[in-house]
Formats: sequence, C-alpha cells, structure tokens
Amino acid sequence: MRQSLRDKIIAVCDKKIAQKGPEVGLSFYAFFANRNDDPDTLMEAATWWIKALELDHFEKATKIRDMVLTGK
Repeated sequence: MRQSLRDKIIAVCDKKIAQKGPEVGLSFYAFFANRNDDPDTLMEAATWWIKALELDHFEKATKIRDMVLTGK
C-alpha cells in the first residue's frame, strides 16, 4: 500500500479515536470524502481491507491504525 494511503488511514483513525474514543469502529469508506472521488485509491484500500486481511465491514479504529503502523 502506498505511503500516502497509510498516512491518510492513520490520520483518520487518530481523528476518530480522539472524537469518539478507542472503541469507535469504521469502514474503509471512512478514508474518503466521497467514495467515488479517487477510485484507484479506494480500490487499493478495499483490496487491502477485504482481500488481503479479510476484515469485517466495520473494525475498531485502534485495530486498523495498529495494523498500518506495524506494516500488515
């Protein structure tokens, strides 16, 4: 996954955790203002989330952030 997407995921997770606490869940759509505004990056995030990691639609932001930070 490209570094710009990793940085965006971490920033969004940090923001959501700060706003709503460590139990907040999100989907990969949370990383996009409009799910159609950047289809290539959206597909990259979806492939990572759905195919590579086989995650549920909603996951805890802390889990996602930690996965990105550890390079999973």
